[in-house]
Amino acid sequence: MIYLLFILILTEMGLITMFVFKTPLRKLVIMGLDRAKMGQGPIVVKTVGATVFVVMLSSAYNVVSIQKRRIEDGEYVNPTDQVLSARSLLEASLMGFSLFLALMIDRLHYYIRELRIRRKGMEAIKKQNRPVEDVKAGGSEERKALEDEAVMLREKFKKLQSELEAKTKEAKNAESNAIAMRKQSEGFLLEYDRLLEDNQNLRNQLHSVDRGLSHSGSKKVM
Repeated sequence: MIYLLFILILTEMGLITMFVFKTPLRKLVIMGLDRAKMGQGPIVVKTVGATVFVVMLSSAYNVVSIQKRRIEDGEYVNPTDQVLSARSLLEASLMGFSLFLALMIDRLHYYIRELRIRRKGMEAIKKQNRPVEDVKAGGSEERKALEDEAVMLREKFKKLQSELEAKTKEAKNAESNAIAMRKQSEGFLLEYDRLLEDNQNLRNQLHSVDRGLSHSGSKKVM
């Protein structure tokens, strides 16, 4: 019994060491415990634990009985009772320690499994958020491209606006030149009309002078 308890305690300590250090055997131990907790496994483990606990209480009761008998019998102690008391006390201590280690293994397995589940959940969330981040990155790139295009269009608009202002100034200058030329041509036409009128007046005067000369000559001949 004691040798079995020592083997059990050493095995439990080895399992705890595997849980603490991340080794390839750790995955195998976790997988084995996962399978052990499926189906009827938990019931069997609880039954074995309850049996060990009852045996531990029985050993503790034997120790208490021997100590009580020793008190009742006085100072005399039977060597057999001493051996039985020491053996029962050792068995009870080993069984209690083995139950404590079993509880530690169960809790460590539970926390490691929960940690793995949470990590998988976080990875799934990251995978779900990755397309959103990609869309955001693509949206930022697209927005940057649109901003660059808007800057180019603004520059083109400013350039076209400056060209339009230059053309407008040229058109105004041309219009003012045309107005000046029109006024000048109107002045030329007025001057031409005046010259034509003066010319006509001179012709009329010459014609009247010629008529006067021809009339006076005819009188002298007669």
